Amino acid sequence: MTESILKIEQVSLAFGGVKALSDVSFEVAKGSVFSIIGPNGAGKTSMLNCISGRYQPNSGKIIFQGDEITDLAPNDRADLGMGRTFQNLALFGHLSVLDNIMVGRHHLLKNNWITGPLYWASSAQNEELQHRRKVEEVIDFLEISHIRKSIAGTLSYGLRKRVELARAMALNPKLILLDEPMAGMNLEEKEDMARYVLDLNEEFDITVVMIEHDMGVVMDISHEVMVLDFGKKLICGLPDEVMADPDVKRAYLGIEDEEIQEAS
Repeated sequence: MTESILKIEQVSLAFGGVKALSDVSFEVAKGSVFSIIGPNGAGKTSMLNCISGRYQPNSGKIIFQGDEITDLAPNDRADLGMGRTFQNLALFGHLSVLDNIMVGRHHLLKNNWITGPLYWASSAQNEELQHRRKVEEVIDFLEISHIRKSIAGTLSYGLRKRVELARAMALNPKLILLDEPMAGMNLEEKEDMARYVLDLNEEFDITVVMIEHDMGVVMDISHEVMVLDFGKKLICGLPDEVMADPDVKRAYLGIEDEEIQEAS
């Protein structure tokens, strides 16, 4: 039986009288690419926000690597090995690409305000060199060496998306949450990003939970797909099985079985 890295048990979330999530449960297998799809307003980003700690669910449990983390703060979840990118870019636009990625290593720093000032006489220098080597590995992997000194805010949208992925990878995560990583990209940029997602999953052994609207990408790279609709789970399973489900066709594609038969 495949080991689960993440378990969501009956999670519900409401904002006033609006139910964003209603009793949602699922598991993510370790080492997999797990995609969450659904119409706009289905609760996809709300689910990622609950997993990452940005939102506190009204009820239910979030279990990561066998331990319940429902009440943990986002920084504590990062310490456990959880990385995150955002639908709306969250880079420091005035900083260089290198500095943005180095921010992702901050929670791994061991030196403090006492040993830090003694840079040359303490272990702080060696520690920084180790972290910079790790960052350079990520930069090489994502093929952004040519922009490493560029100011993040001056880059194209596609490159900024790649830098944000680099920062999430710099956390050294076991699980990475990607909120629409291909949104706003052209075809070539989408193909590159899909390749990077597959490679970080296979080469770095990072489990991926991804929200994505491009169904071609979802079908090509996902091991498992879950569909949300109005905050409720419709189905969770293999990509082909999910897309063949009549409820998914109605909710996500907006078509009935009769229409499909007529079109064929």
